[in-house]
Amino acid sequence: MEVFRLATATFSKKLAASGVANRWNLEGQQVLYTAGSRSLSTLELIVHRSSLKPAIPFFMMVISLADDDHLYRQVKLKDLPANWRTLSGYNSLQNMGSSWYNLQETLVLKVPSAVIPYEYNYLINAEHPDFKKKVHLVRTEPYFWDERLMK
Repeated sequence: MEVFRLATATFSKKLAASGVANRWNLEGQQVLYTAGSRSLSTLELIVHRSSLKPAIPFFMMVISLADDDHLYRQVKLKDLPANWRTLSGYNSLQNMGSSWYNLQETLVLKVPSAVIPYEYNYLINAEHPDFKKKVHLVRTEPYFWDERLMK
């Protein structure tokens, strides 16, 4: 399966997580956030940044994940707290994600997008034993920001 990650030139050359706390992980946990489509990856970046600077070159990272079922765990909408899409829901989601990360039962956690709940993001545990064998950067594609997104 292919997943997508939009990044600046500096961070688009290799698969690396920042270790910064986010919706599904705690500080220090090496989780690589990817999306199921290029468009979702774009929307996720727009909502997570307070401003975009189109003069800074971005690249779409195309990442290949092995299709082995045992590498994936899915979080279903029905299993999420009512406030999961809000900032007040972060604590619950970080605990869920942290548990997944620490147990290392699967390489990938498939989660609903808070931007479009019926589409999915794929969180990749960069510390999982299968990471280097089952996750590969296929290519990077130059990204063009449509100026209508900047209004």
